Amino acid sequence: MRIDNPQSQAPTIYREQYTPPAYFVDTVDMGFDLDQVTTRVATRIKLTRNDATDDHTIILFGDELKLVSLTMNGTLLGKRDYELVDGNLHIPGAPDQVTLDIETVLAPSQNTSLMGLYVSSGNFFTQCEAEGFRKITFFPDRPDVMAKYTVMLRADKAAYPVLLSNGNLIEEGDLGDGRHYALWEDPFKKPSYLFALVAGKLVCQEETYRLQSGRDVQLQVWVEPGNLDKTQHAMDSLKNSIRWDEKRFGLELDLDRFMIVAVGDFNMGAMENKGLNIFNTKFVLANPRIATDIDYANIEAVVGHEYFHNWTGNRVTCRDWFQLSLKEGLTVFRDQEFSADLIGSTSGRAVKRIDDVRVLRQNQFPEDAGPMAHSVRPDSYLEINNFYTVTIYEKGAEVVRMYQTLLGRDGFRKGMDLYFARHDGQAVTCNDFRAAMADANGRDLTQFERWYSQAGTPAVTARMDYDAAAKTVTLTLAQTCAPSPGQEDKLPFAIPVAVGLLDNAGKDMALVLQGAPAERTNSKRSKPVHSLVLELTEAEQSFIFTGVTEKPVPSLLRDFSAPVVLTFDYSDTELAFLMGHDSDAFNRWEAGQRLATRYLLAMVGTVSADKTADQTAAATVDATLLIEALRTTLTDQSLGQSYREVILTLPSETMIAEALPVIAPQAIHGARQALRRALAQALQPEFIAAYSANRIDGAYQPDAESAGKRALKNVALSYLAELDDAPVHTLAQLQYDSADNMTDRLAALGALVNTSAPGRQAALASFYSEFEAEPLVIDKWFTLQAMARSTDVATVRELMRHPAFTLKNPNRARSLIFSFCNGNPSQFHAIDGSGHAFWAEQVIALNSINPQVAARLARSLDRWRKYPPAQQASMQEALRKVADTAALSNDVLEVITKALTEPKAKASL
Repeated sequence: MRIDNPQSQAPTIYREQYTPPAYFVDTVDMGFDLDQVTTRVATRIKLTRNDATDDHTIILFGDELKLVSLTMNGTLLGKRDYELVDGNLHIPGAPDQVTLDIETVLAPSQNTSLMGLYVSSGNFFTQCEAEGFRKITFFPDRPDVMAKYTVMLRADKAAYPVLLSNGNLIEEGDLGDGRHYALWEDPFKKPSYLFALVAGKLVCQEETYRLQSGRDVQLQVWVEPGNLDKTQHAMDSLKNSIRWDEKRFGLELDLDRFMIVAVGDFNMGAMENKGLNIFNTKFVLANPRIATDIDYANIEAVVGHEYFHNWTGNRVTCRDWFQLSLKEGLTVFRDQEFSADLIGSTSGRAVKRIDDVRVLRQNQFPEDAGPMAHSVRPDSYLEINNFYTVTIYEKGAEVVRMYQTLLGRDGFRKGMDLYFARHDGQAVTCNDFRAAMADANGRDLTQFERWYSQAGTPAVTARMDYDAAAKTVTLTLAQTCAPSPGQEDKLPFAIPVAVGLLDNAGKDMALVLQGAPAERTNSKRSKPVHSLVLELTEAEQSFIFTGVTEKPVPSLLRDFSAPVVLTFDYSDTELAFLMGHDSDAFNRWEAGQRLATRYLLAMVGTVSADKTADQTAAATVDATLLIEALRTTLTDQSLGQSYREVILTLPSETMIAEALPVIAPQAIHGARQALRRALAQALQPEFIAAYSANRIDGAYQPDAESAGKRALKNVALSYLAELDDAPVHTLAQLQYDSADNMTDRLAALGALVNTSAPGRQAALASFYSEFEAEPLVIDKWFTLQAMARSTDVATVRELMRHPAFTLKNPNRARSLIFSFCNGNPSQFHAIDGSGHAFWAEQVIALNSINPQVAARLARSLDRWRKYPPAQQASMQEALRKVADTAALSNDVLEVITKALTEPKAKASL
């Protein structure tokens, strides 16, 4: 099916059509006269023609700009001297050396897209990645055009006492007319997407920090007045990030100051603008009253992520947007390693790894299997904003992690060192990064390129044969990858598969791999090798282990060594055995997930409306093995509390759905709730004991150990809430009333909301009343209700009428609408189609306000073909309603078009 929309004239952009810019920019001087209604921007850019081309046409991109004047080398250009094509300026016949003076006029207060220069709470902010700079001035706005910037900001001093931009402050003062100015200079070349300015009434926490080299730098966290008591954790996270990057990668902060600014209206989590990082308040503001343990961990990770971009993204940036994962995937991997290193403990690192893999499986694997599937390095796009995806970020991080798995931590560091030595100050490609890794380690990584060019999640099937007489184990691995849009046939990937073998006592066996290099075999090592990384590079390969004295239980894909779906014919008993004995903490969790998923899939087909949860559980599976394995885990004091909490958490409804050929949301929800109820009944004494044992006396601390205790206590409470009886209602209410921190209070409120507790409505009302002035907490209040089991479309519509709700704030829209559509599948996919009709209304409404946010919501129905016929029909109707909307943005158009396009069916590999 082809969807035509005459309103969109934007062409599809293809990676293979990349050509270097005809002109490079040497310097950029900008002057801003800031006013919410009319801001004037004067820009002087000095350009030099690229000798590698014969093109003498300068192309300057613009978006919704009013051009006041354009001067080239001192001569004012008239309309006959340039062409305006789709909002972009084309200046033909330009000389080799050019100075352009451009004046534009903006209306920041009317900019609801939150791209370019806009206003939030009376303050000015910018967001220029990916193509927001062209909303400020006409410019060759592409990442491979790098220049040095000097920026003059002028504004009313009383209204905007703080004036910030990239780099270092050179000069500031009064202008004598009630206005003041600040002159900023960035000493490093950067692409325009890293430009930033902030102006307004802000206050900051400031510290001087000494780098390892002995140089002192200034660190600042800027927030609106009244939020200064919520900045210490962000500041601590920034210092930890600087320290970690110096130690782990030898990378030092290169500016005299580093600034973080928090804004409540922001499309993304944060932005790494050189020296002036602009953050969503969600990832800056925290104190025990308003932030959960998860918030604290997320702030630390996001602050780290944006700081690490200073080198992996800023000092070395992308040649073009197809290389986006070069900076994002690499930097996600770096922030994951940062968080894991700060936790330190083995079980804590395992929990971090499990959390990262859950995000990948619940979000990226479905993307790989849907119409928006794309490779880590895409081949084309209509709207680049649509490719800030989990494939680029999370799968990209897994691709980077595989380098470290193959080369070792030291080898990976050698590759990073060579990468910076070769490319500092350049705009480069994913292949350049791969070449640095290969050359630094003397490895041929040619085949590894397929992880960048091929979309989809590889499926790996494992088979084990044991020869008792020869004392050998033959492990046969086979790989396939399903067709994806535009890629019907896939070549074999290079897949690192980490394996171990467990004996009957649950101990790791010493591994000797036949034909392996001497340094990898136990016969040539002083210490036994208990885990090996096998390199699967063909469609099917066999690996033989020798000296195996008994039939083992294999532990496969340890630490999730590659982003694949691995299948092995484990028995239920073997999975329970791995849950209790595997030395690889990730695979111990994985065994439990596999076992629970088996029970859940068996239950899905038997759930019906005329059965209670108890009857459903009893009628479908005997979960004794799982119950006893979880009982052992729950009571094993040698395991960290946070690790026990993740083991006790069942696979999500999204994960269950991915394992089914046809998604039945109501049956999946019923099955999962039935199993949770069965576990609550069987393990009630253990849950009560765990709840009591993990109460914490004293002031709240966000450290890993304390957070782990709260996590285990609150998961126990959530299971006990499934009993829905008076003692549990009392327990939850008591925790809610006495909680001295947001983690415990929100957990208790969640337990109340999902039961028949008589105090649940009063608790919701008191929560809102207490935190009405805290936007981030009210976001949690909306989210909790959006994801409650009893919440239907009518309830969401009612919540949208609440005075605190607005579609214009991305955080608020995400907290309610996105949470319902993506986090409450059984209600969103109601049989009557009401949820799908609601979705269409909201996508259309958001499209006219903020196309980028609208496109994110549009993704909620892109896999409509996996549902039963009745739900397919209502989804298709909703998709068509959006497709037929006038003035549909390219952001939404691309998503809807791909969703409605008929897939091609063809075998792979």
